[in-house]
Amino acid sequence: MALVVLGLGSNLQRQRHLRRALDALTDLAGASPLRLSRVFESPAVGFDDDRPFYNLVVAFDTELSPGDVTDRCKRIEGDNGRPPGPAKFIARTLDIDVLLWGDAVGCYGEARLPREDITRYAFVLHPLAELLPAHAHPVDGRTFDELWAAFDATGQPHWAVDFRWGGRWISRADER
Repeated sequence: MALVVLGLGSNLQRQRHLRRALDALTDLAGASPLRLSRVFESPAVGFDDDRPFYNLVVAFDTELSPGDVTDRCKRIEGDNGRPPGPAKFIARTLDIDVLLWGDAVGCYGEARLPREDITRYAFVLHPLAELLPAHAHPVDGRTFDELWAAFDATGQPHWAVDFRWGGRWISRADER
């Protein structure tokens, strides 16, 4: 079993698509419970559509390969109306990125692990540090909590939002 960590984002019908993604990921994870960060909102910087994004990090244990996880995530994106292809900086119903798969380092099909976005974007590192604070980055060696403490989030505003899924609050804006 390996711990797979995914980054989810949406700026079109955000709540609907993130909830649908979490439902699908519950099926993908099987008996392994989903571990969820809070949901963060951030501006869409450099996009053709200025609607803000909702982002969160999801973790679960799996016996699937990184390639299988990536393929299933692409299917979930497609099921939520995301067109296939490499288009960047366009509004999206759903974006699912494999951030980590165990301590894997390297290219696994379309997935380059660990994903560079971890140390590049506050909306990825902050929820990751909340969800897995003591987990070490497979290349850097520092924990995600240490990486977040050293991160300069200037110019990368993001804030926690209220979000319900499965009949419960998974994110509250006023927590922490």
